Amino acid sequence: MSVLVSAHVIESTVSAGHDRSSVRRLTSLLTATSAVTAANVYLSQPLLGAAAVSLHAGPDTLAAVPTATQLGYAVGILLLVPAGDSHDRRKLILGLVTASAVALAGCALAPSVGLLVVSGFAVGLLSPVPQLITPLAVALARDMGTAGAGAGRIVGTVQGGLLVGVLASRAYSGALAELAGWRAVFGCSCLLTLLLVLVLRGALPHVPAATCATSYRATLSSLPRLLLRHQPVRRITVSGALVGIAFGAFWTTLTFLLEQRYHVGPTGIGLFGLVAAASALLSPLAGRLADRAGRRRALAALIGLVVAGWLVLLPGGTRFWWLVAGVVVLDAGVWGGQAVSQTVLFTLDPRIHSRLNTLYFTFRFLGIALGSLAGSLAWAAGGWPAVVGTGLVAAVAGLVVGVLPGGDGDRPPPDAGAGGPGQPVSGWRAGRRTGPYPSRTAWLRRRRTACGPSGSRPS
Repeated sequence: MSVLVSAHVIESTVSAGHDRSSVRRLTSLLTATSAVTAANVYLSQPLLGAAAVSLHAGPDTLAAVPTATQLGYAVGILLLVPAGDSHDRRKLILGLVTASAVALAGCALAPSVGLLVVSGFAVGLLSPVPQLITPLAVALARDMGTAGAGAGRIVGTVQGGLLVGVLASRAYSGALAELAGWRAVFGCSCLLTLLLVLVLRGALPHVPAATCATSYRATLSSLPRLLLRHQPVRRITVSGALVGIAFGAFWTTLTFLLEQRYHVGPTGIGLFGLVAAASALLSPLAGRLADRAGRRRALAALIGLVVAGWLVLLPGGTRFWWLVAGVVVLDAGVWGGQAVSQTVLFTLDPRIHSRLNTLYFTFRFLGIALGSLAGSLAWAAGGWPAVVGTGLVAAVAGLVVGVLPGGDGDRPPPDAGAGGPGQPVSGWRAGRRTGPYPSRTAWLRRRRTACGPSGSRPS
């Protein structure tokens, strides 16, 4: 449900009579879309036992299904999200959501483990819709004149929807599977996704590409340049990866701790994840903190919460309520910091927002994967204290990197101008600004002149 609405289209919509209430309604729709599409990625985790019995396979064999889904999700972020900067956003969003519904139907009907794994990979590949939704939310804030006062709040709200989807999916999936079977879970999610497609078709305007006349290949090839040439992008993405390591180390080893120390079964472990739902309520507050206190201070405070969360978790190895408190503090810092990080990245050129999201989440997921491995090794080597030490080191490193002095974060990269990668923006020469920064209205007028109302450069 990745609803990417270009600045030019939103401006015309607002001028036609849409007020802030319409923006709030669309933001609510985007938040719900983020929740539904994120939930689809995590449906299979509570279903492995039931699916193994149905398909006459071992539970360890069925573990390939969530692994394939997560791998597909990472590939989708890397390969599909950048297309939001070079293709018709409405078609891209609706196409992905419709195709993901087909993949969910494939999961529901899969007659073998192999086809279930393939369908699971397809679900993940076609589900990076939340990474397309967030740039739209930022565009909405800008074009309603609330970029300075409301962008962080809107990003936090959409991120809260993603978190609710991730956490609620496990409880919903497990409960429905007990009532109607594991195939019904995928079938109901397929129908819900199709319903969402119908709603989005009526709610989304046609959305031209953010950069005109830019090929997908050129957009994708610009990713390394964006990362290497722009210090603020490197700082935020690397910091996000380090915090991801701390996050992955915790949630992987939490299962070991609950089973071996507190003797909690699989159902209790799944319900324990709902404790972290409290952090979903704090995500919009993190955005407001960025709006009011400044993005760098907000990011420092929230990554500091991750560090504090690990300190609270240290006695959680033997004291259950310290563990509960530590989960809330840690997740509040992780998810709030993610919302603020995206707000920082979206102060850069709107024409590269999808690519910035691609870089951030690719590094984030790599960090989580590395953290899962590091946490498992630490648990095997030294138990819970070793896990806490691993998480603390990663979180402190993320804090240091996140608050490093940055360069000019508002300067548009010279290879991502109105004409696409390799085409300079007027007023720039050799990566240096040669004139005053244009206002957003002037930028929109220049883009319409260069690309025409359809978003493509006139022949």
